[in-house]
Amino acid sequence: MTETTRTMLLNAGPAHPAMHGVIRIELGLDGEVIRQADVEIGYLHRGFEKHCEASSYTQCFPYTDRLNYVSPLINNFAFAAGVEKLMGLEVPERCQYIRVLMSEISRICDHLTCIGASAMELGAFSVFLYMIKAREWLWELVEEVTGARLTVSYGRIGGVKADLTADFAERCREVTSKVSEVLGEVDELLTRNRIFYDRMRGVGVISAESAVAYGITGPFLRSTGVDYDVRKASPYFVYDRMDFDVPVGGQGDNMDRYLVRMEEMRQSLRIVEQCLEQMPEGPTNVDPDGKLIAPDLMADLGKFGKTRGLLSNEVLIEPTLQGSEKRFHDRVYAADKASRLPAKEQVYSNIEALMNHFKIVMMGHGIRPPRGEVYFPMEGANGELAFYIVSDGSDRPWRVRCHPPCFPIMAALSSILEGDQMADIIPTFGSVNMIAGELDR
Repeated sequence: MTETTRTMLLNAGPAHPAMHGVIRIELGLDGEVIRQADVEIGYLHRGFEKHCEASSYTQCFPYTDRLNYVSPLINNFAFAAGVEKLMGLEVPERCQYIRVLMSEISRICDHLTCIGASAMELGAFSVFLYMIKAREWLWELVEEVTGARLTVSYGRIGGVKADLTADFAERCREVTSKVSEVLGEVDELLTRNRIFYDRMRGVGVISAESAVAYGITGPFLRSTGVDYDVRKASPYFVYDRMDFDVPVGGQGDNMDRYLVRMEEMRQSLRIVEQCLEQMPEGPTNVDPDGKLIAPDLMADLGKFGKTRGLLSNEVLIEPTLQGSEKRFHDRVYAADKASRLPAKEQVYSNIEALMNHFKIVMMGHGIRPPRGEVYFPMEGANGELAFYIVSDGSDRPWRVRCHPPCFPIMAALSSILEGDQMADIIPTFGSVNMIAGELDR
């Protein structure tokens, strides 16, 4: 009597909660062992690149927010830096520090979400609550600076939307201290937990050679022992002034990816502290005449030519625009009138600034990089995030191509899953940190 092996076909997702509602994996199972896995990613096509090609350069920022929506600030800055490279813009030093500072806060938020959600899917619900608590503190910092928690649209061509708030450094240090304590608590709960360790160690293994061949970057690549980080390999902004280590693993499994992300958060906290220490001082928060003018009054005075001493006063603008007043402007924007919006006091008080504002905002009169193409990579939370931008000299990009870090990992996922158990899909897929917005953009 001969035995025959029959493979059972089973769909994991998209309705399964661990598949996030958009991923479907068609499995061929021999009992509990995965013999083949076909990954389908096509349930959230957002048309990001084509939307950008139909929009002005400034209008692209809300779309970048929705790529990796867990760390949107990095997306903002990567797109802005690409256009700035195309235009040859030099961003002020303080602005570069702000970008590094906010990027690292975003990176911590991303890793907190990844580890917290993955741990919850393995039954460690307390860890999820601890991580989300820490993320909430950081999101409050982000909201204080940008005016939003998630879809921030904080980046600008040539700078950022607004300067840091007056007491940001003090609050940031308080928050990062508490986040560091949470990381210590999670380390005690998870790292040497026998159930967690057994579910993670030796599962979801990929070799360094395979990871490089697939084009994988970020924590997933570094878990295999490859020491590649864009912040070190090709420094941008002021990362060359930062003292931090790039953690690497050795086995390329789920446990190493967890450990790499945990250590990366600690290194990001180091970078945040260095930014706060090294950042050039901003303008004093004192109005020259001790007088605040409502924007409608300032605009009326400007219309009637009553401009004597008008620009020496500060306009009382709405909270979402605060930090963009003239006393902050030169600190956070490049010195190029063709690319930056003028300060609000000037827009409200003189016709030249008002015309400059409308020329940049209006269709057909916006930011116009010269003809050419550029590729600009940054280290996103999941790996190398890059934008390839082609300009035809108009106010809209002729071509925008996003290199999302989790796409190559998803391409390799089927080969990583094969040979593991059915239950191993959950921790392995969680370690990918798949973000649907950048994956199927």
